[in-house]
Amino acid sequence: MLTLDPVSLSQHLIRRESVTPDSGDSLDFLAGVLTTLGFKCHKLVFEEEGTDPVPNLYARFGKKGPNVCFAGHTDVVPVGASELWSVAPFAAEVRDGQLYGRGAADMKSAIAAFVAATERFLSNRTKKPKGSISFLITGDEEGIAINGTRKVLDWLDDRGEKIHMCIVGEPTNPTEMGQMIKIGRRGSLHGMLTVKGAQGHVAYPQLAKNPIPDLVKVLATLEGPLDAGNERFQPSNLEIVNVHVGNESHNVIPAAARARFNVRFNNEFTPESLKAELSRRMDSAGVDYEIDWWLSGDSFLTKEGDLSDALSAAVEKCLGAKPELSTTGGTSDARFIKDMCPVVEFGLVGATMHKVDEHVAIADIQALTDIYEDVLHRLIG
Repeated sequence: MLTLDPVSLSQHLIRRESVTPDSGDSLDFLAGVLTTLGFKCHKLVFEEEGTDPVPNLYARFGKKGPNVCFAGHTDVVPVGASELWSVAPFAAEVRDGQLYGRGAADMKSAIAAFVAATERFLSNRTKKPKGSISFLITGDEEGIAINGTRKVLDWLDDRGEKIHMCIVGEPTNPTEMGQMIKIGRRGSLHGMLTVKGAQGHVAYPQLAKNPIPDLVKVLATLEGPLDAGNERFQPSNLEIVNVHVGNESHNVIPAAARARFNVRFNNEFTPESLKAELSRRMDSAGVDYEIDWWLSGDSFLTKEGDLSDALSAAVEKCLGAKPELSTTGGTSDARFIKDMCPVVEFGLVGATMHKVDEHVAIADIQALTDIYEDVLHRLIG
């Protein structure tokens, strides 16, 4: 049996420049390592018209349930202004006890911890596990997330294969390890608002119709709280993220004005009830408008139980800290996995994710590996 070092594995993964969508090199490397551990690996490539083909990996050790799944992604966001980095973004350099590189926090080091923890769990046993271990790793989480986790879950469903519990390795801890486990997420609803006018000369407004004042009226109706939140969720929040007219001329009234907004909503709303409430508010402006909706994820809450209890106990044992069970933050692929099984998220410190000089502590990678191994013992040991 191999003895896998999670830091070395992290470096191997970071050095593969998998800016979203991952072309597959990171996943091929990962499949190679898992195959040596006895996993049966499936490389799954999905695509839709107008999108890039995306490779994904599903790997499983064992056939019986419960099937405990580690889920994550190997794709990373772009490095941005590379000249601002103090290290080469994909060199995976260790400096002063910190591992630097794009994807170090989000979330290649967590995937490395998944693998090293699994290897230790399997090598330290004299009996077969009381269940299976699987990996669901996508190359399409940081992008449009169309050809990734959602399609792998459909593929599993078509095969009649079930995941019973899932841990997603997103960086859940704000400033230090052991602070936070995510047991749910707010939903995310996007709106594209259009108000049409009639283009004309600014000196002859009677011959035109300026859409901008009407757009302002509609946007004003979206101000104010949507709800007060509840025991598990913070209040829903709407942010206007873009206003666009597309008019560079100083003497032309534009033909249309558009705005985009995003709502991060809790379980006080369904997507349908949220759309209805926002439409009611916008209608009150008395303005003709058009709205296009895009739902990127519904809100969800995983009930406390065996999975969250095991993870909380493992964190407390390995770190001496009792983690908060939280629903804060953005979206993750847990929004898809929750339709198949209970899902929680726990990973590294996320303070530098997506930033210049992204990095994580070497000690934290080792601690995360210990936690994942302990969770496996509790769930299927």
